[in-house]
Amino acid sequence: MVRSAFLIVLAALVGLEAPARADDAFLVIAHRGASGDRPEHTLAAYERAIDQGADYIEPDLVVTKDNVLVVRHENELSDTTDVASREDFSDRRRSKTIDGVLVSGWFAEDFTLAELRTLRARERLSGFRPGNARFDGLYPVPTFAEVLQLVRAKQAEAGRRIGLYPELKHPEFLLQEAGIDSVDLLVTALREADLDDADDAVFVQSFEVGPLRRLDKMIDVPLVLLVKPGAGPVDEPALTYEDMLTPTGLAEIATYADAIGADLQLLFGPEGVPSGLVDDAHAAGLKVHGWTVRKENAYLPPMLRRGTAENGTGDVRGMVSILKAAGLDGVFTDDPGLVVRALAGKE
Repeated sequence: MVRSAFLIVLAALVGLEAPARADDAFLVIAHRGASGDRPEHTLAAYERAIDQGADYIEPDLVVTKDNVLVVRHENELSDTTDVASREDFSDRRRSKTIDGVLVSGWFAEDFTLAELRTLRARERLSGFRPGNARFDGLYPVPTFAEVLQLVRAKQAEAGRRIGLYPELKHPEFLLQEAGIDSVDLLVTALREADLDDADDAVFVQSFEVGPLRRLDKMIDVPLVLLVKPGAGPVDEPALTYEDMLTPTGLAEIATYADAIGADLQLLFGPEGVPSGLVDDAHAAGLKVHGWTVRKENAYLPPMLRRGTAENGTGDVRGMVSILKAAGLDGVFTDDPGLVVRALAGKE
């Protein structure tokens, strides 16, 4: 039987060697910290990622009722904190339509920072990552200021530059529904930290176009439009991301952004052949950072899986080789230590 083109392409790419880290421009971006090892978006996850050699750490930013930037993957808190078990906050449960989707739960913008600080982080994928669940209840929700402080301290300790890659979560919703301007809050925070220049180790990312256009006029750090299949920017309802990823669309993106952060599904066709998006983006002057590399078998192509357990560890080195061969400039990963080792040619 003839093997699928997907497996043939992967087989050819897996054998390619990755350059050593010292000579390599391929960025390792710690997705929510080392979230394969610790509950995501905790100072512990960020510190572990830095210790593992990540080039950048990625804090997702939401905002409290009293206008403080805090770090959660979503403004809805029940997936990643113990808020649902807190009887004193039972009356805060709400239903909101966010980016066209009805969401029920507890929302950061309905809590003051003092209230939010009484919550404790929990593992979002506890059934899949039971080792991480052992840390439930240990860590508070960090502020963006605390993440900045951690980066400064770890830079002094490690003697190397550590980058920040914040994402603004639902900025249009927060502005229109809660009167919170997260764009302005982020710009203020970066300026106060002297991290708003083009040569600072900062990328700012968003799925929305309007916030990036505003940021382009306010700060000089590189900006990143996040893109995924089957969707489009909520503030540009007439567009899909696929519409925007044509050569003409990429040229337009390049007028306000410096890179795209692309779901890996957009970078390869259904049989594993590169889609051409990386080359088209580079031709438009845009970098390409792909998301997300995870170690578990469930997130890897079939031939890179090892064993039968869905949460067993697969061949991360093979996945990194594929992405480097496809020409990516960097990758978001839950497992920065494994990706760093893969780039160094270590098992």
